[in-house]
Amino acid sequence: MAESSGSEYQEQFSCPVCLDPLKEPVMIPCGHSYCMSCITDCWDQKDQMPPYRCPQCRETFTQRPVLKKNTVLAEMMEKLQKTSLHTASCSQEVSCVECDVCTTEKNRAVKSCLQCLASFCETHLWIHYQSPAFMKHKLVKVSTHVQENICLNHGKLLDVYCQDDCQCICYLCMIDNHKGHSVVSVEYEWTKKKKLLKKKKVKCQKMIQERERGQQELSEAVKSFNISAQEAEEDSEKAFSELICSLEKKRSEIKDLIRAQEKSEIDRAEKLHKQLDQELTELRQRDEEIQKLLVTDNQVFFLKSFYSLFVLPTYEDMSSITQHPQLSLKDLTISGFKEVLEDFCQQETTRMSRDVSYVDAAESPDPKTFFMQYFCELHLDPNTAHKNLKLSEGNRKASYTCEARECPDHPNRFDTLHNTLCREALDGRCYWEVECSGYELTVAVCYKGIGRKGKGKACRLGFNKNSWRLTRCVRKFYFRHDKENVNIPAVCSSRIGVYLDHRAGTLSFYSVSKKMTLLYRVQTTFTEPLYPAFGFGAGSSVIIIDKGGVQTDQ
Repeated sequence: MAESSGSEYQEQFSCPVCLDPLKEPVMIPCGHSYCMSCITDCWDQKDQMPPYRCPQCRETFTQRPVLKKNTVLAEMMEKLQKTSLHTASCSQEVSCVECDVCTTEKNRAVKSCLQCLASFCETHLWIHYQSPAFMKHKLVKVSTHVQENICLNHGKLLDVYCQDDCQCICYLCMIDNHKGHSVVSVEYEWTKKKKLLKKKKVKCQKMIQERERGQQELSEAVKSFNISAQEAEEDSEKAFSELICSLEKKRSEIKDLIRAQEKSEIDRAEKLHKQLDQELTELRQRDEEIQKLLVTDNQVFFLKSFYSLFVLPTYEDMSSITQHPQLSLKDLTISGFKEVLEDFCQQETTRMSRDVSYVDAAESPDPKTFFMQYFCELHLDPNTAHKNLKLSEGNRKASYTCEARECPDHPNRFDTLHNTLCREALDGRCYWEVECSGYELTVAVCYKGIGRKGKGKACRLGFNKNSWRLTRCVRKFYFRHDKENVNIPAVCSSRIGVYLDHRAGTLSFYSVSKKMTLLYRVQTTFTEPLYPAFGFGAGSSVIIIDKGGVQTDQ
């Protein structure tokens, strides 16, 4: 009598008498199906005189029904066997469970009763189908955990669940230690928790898919990096081979630099690969444990194991691992070494060393997590603010006002244009965010030497070589530097993020909401420290966000 494991069709296609898959299935007038031999043996017993009864619903028949093989059901059972729906894995597990009633030779149990708290063989199970006192008992698949359904304090069936203490109890516990607590039936709580666990299983599978996708993307990034590194090495070898002997040392430096960075990034990628392998192993193991628990009929065992499986492991957000920029070292051209003089060699080597060091195999295109390590605290400089700008909130907020304030004349103050600078000079990697309001507002950076007096181009942010500006006009954006003017597609966001990498010559403006959207990126060479700056239209204001106000949930 082999039972299948995890089949949702087991109850439907099993004979209620022998509990095996139906053999030569027949259907009696009440609609229930049995093995032909089982129902025949049942009605052939001496105590089974007319009227004849259905062992399940107890409907009586004055005349013994004529039994005919149900061909449709027989074909269905044959298909189920061919598709291996009834596996033998579980039968090996339960084969060791013996009948609790057998006294001499112990027969193998075929069912466990949650009310009797015992397991029964085919012979001793018959009373649960014959006696009305036992017909209401709940039979489940043979389980070695059936004794766990007994209350250790009162010896009663654990058929009540205390929601306050998250514990299975008996009815005596309910009026003793759990008096006044919120309680429901074990079956009700089991059904509820099973639904929650199914949802958690879906989330677990999604995490598995994300990490599998992350492994693939990481492998592609490593492959691309290997190719670009190889191309860069080949280009450098070809160029350096044509240089005179005085440049041999520089060739060796570039080669070692590329190889060192290649090894560093590949080692980092391999470490992330191993991390994802470990996470996938843990998640797949958890998924298997959840699946085993979902198919068990033992409600108490289910509830005892529920919380240990419900909480999934916590891992790093996949977006910081799986998304990668286009990695390439192709831009490290050194052909210029052929045409330049000896004294220019050191300058080119320094530039390439800087560019290679910023190739990052694990940096995400959504840079919020990466940028936060470079977050800087900024404050507006009152000595630079135009008279119509009101500073507040610890010099973090500036607002345009129609009424000019009284303030001393200072050489650093903008006397005509409604601008202001921050006190802090920036010359490394920095990130900051501002909240804008009003019709028109400019977010910019500039050198300290920008003009302050008058309204000529030397003083206007973005209209000279000393400043770079992004202007928000309602929902429209545009970037300006000197003679360069670029319109940017509309983005519905009032918060602007700015990332500066002074050494790399990179200045990036982002629209910040639930996600960061790149508005414009500048690639140049900065020759001096930069100062954050702001320009105001009528009724506009800006707030510099401190680190506590930055949203990091992307």
